[in-house]
Amino acid sequence: MAEYSGVAEAIERILEGIAIAATRAGRDPKDITLMAVTKFHPLAAARAAWAAGVRVFGESRVQEAEAKFAGTEAEFPGLRLDLIGNLQSNKAKKAVSLFTTIQSVDSLGLLEELNRRARAGGQTPDILFELHTGEESKAGFPSLDALIEACDHLCGLGPVSGGGLRLRGLMTMAPFSRDEALVRASFRKLARARDSLQARFRDFSLDTLSMGMSNDYALAIEEGSTLVRIGTDIFGPRPQAQV
Repeated sequence: MAEYSGVAEAIERILEGIAIAATRAGRDPKDITLMAVTKFHPLAAARAAWAAGVRVFGESRVQEAEAKFAGTEAEFPGLRLDLIGNLQSNKAKKAVSLFTTIQSVDSLGLLEELNRRARAGGQTPDILFELHTGEESKAGFPSLDALIEACDHLCGLGPVSGGGLRLRGLMTMAPFSRDEALVRASFRKLARARDSLQARFRDFSLDTLSMGMSNDYALAIEEGSTLVRIGTDIFGPRPQAQV
């Protein structure tokens, strides 16, 4: 589609921005993954980003992701598809079979249901715990203590072999604000929470900090992000949802 003809150039600009922010923070740009957020955009958008070298994609709805990417395994070999939106428990069965990583695990109830479905289907999806660090309207576990409880709960669900969930880190959404200090505080809260959990739960490999979007990804990288979720800066404004 003609409206996605500028995707490759946009991705090149973002990769340059990632490199600049990483260098400023004394980090290796290769340690930061670029996710193209294709929610509300058609498959043509994903094709354009794939052609430009992106291999990680984010969707916010199970139904939309299934309709968009079903049957595309040959076209997108090695695709990593992450769920970054709120997940209802009744969509857990489909989610564990469709997504490589479920980033928005935000309650013990959802954790239990995802684990049950994963074990039943012999799947081993990665998960991230979402931590609420900013706006009141955002989802997520409310505190470090709640994250500790969730980690304890996950440990009690048993080994992953044969099916189960693999905790890989944390995600958050910072406040949409021009106040840099406020945004940085959100990202720092997530990084500190990850460090605290890693020190306490040494059997987990918490190597992922998913934070930073089009408006704040440079700040996120400076504060330790390992994965930035970019939609608007790659594809332009989202069209109205079709699914």
